[in-house]
Amino acid sequence: MSTKHSSSKFLSALLLAAAGNFFYALTVKLFLLPAGLITGGATGIALALNHLSGLPVPLLLLMINLLLLAAAYLSLGRQFAITAAFSTVLYPLFLGLLDIVLKDTEVTKDLLLCTVFSGLGIGLSLSMVFRAGMSVGGMEIPSLILHKYLKFPVSPCLYLFEGCILLSQAFYHSPDQILYGLILVLIYSIIAGKSLFLGSSMIEIKIISEHSDDIREEILQQLDKGVTMLSGEGGYLHFSTQIIMTVVSDRELPKVEKLARSIDPECFIIITRVSEINRFHFF
Repeated sequence: MSTKHSSSKFLSALLLAAAGNFFYALTVKLFLLPAGLITGGATGIALALNHLSGLPVPLLLLMINLLLLAAAYLSLGRQFAITAAFSTVLYPLFLGLLDIVLKDTEVTKDLLLCTVFSGLGIGLSLSMVFRAGMSVGGMEIPSLILHKYLKFPVSPCLYLFEGCILLSQAFYHSPDQILYGLILVLIYSIIAGKSLFLGSSMIEIKIISEHSDDIREEILQQLDKGVTMLSGEGGYLHFSTQIIMTVVSDRELPKVEKLARSIDPECFIIITRVSEINRFHFF
């Protein structure tokens, strides 16, 4: 890979991560903070400390993130710390700037709307940072440290930390804010996971047929799709066979099925939805 291409790819990742952090801060400023919702992660810790100390949330966030980043550097190594450093500084910085620019701006007073848009905004923001190949830090860091030294599983540790953070905010919020806050966490957790695969979903097709050569040729010629030939063996009679594998879009799926059935009505077709396609080029 050329240096120019590597630099361009790195710059694109930085811009995507920056956009994700800005969108995160904007969502928190416009929807989460005005509604007084509880939330998890470093933001949740900052909100709890803000209630106790009165210090600005962006300042508390920066302090918490820097402490977590230092712990990551010492325990998890320089490489991981680098991936988390960008969000560690940028998110609190954006939140502080938006606090100055937007002041007391409120988009809506409706608690349900604030919950839904907070969940959507945070979920999409997190997925943008993840797609950039960077970490948002937060409670992921202590969970990974516990896994490294004590072999505790990461996911249960993460849920435990998030639960404690939510609980720490529950004492000074109304029942409505607490319940909506739980919905908020659920929404952004689902959105962050699902949106990682937006735009990259494709259909993988495997065709097992006695006329595999003819089907392969027609797919190449008529549909102009690449194919891969896999070697197979019948499980009962142990006869050798060729398996055609190709990846197509949703709208191309019926064309491939129709083509294969026209050549061999008895062919066996396996259809699988795949979420990520990486193309490697060798020179």
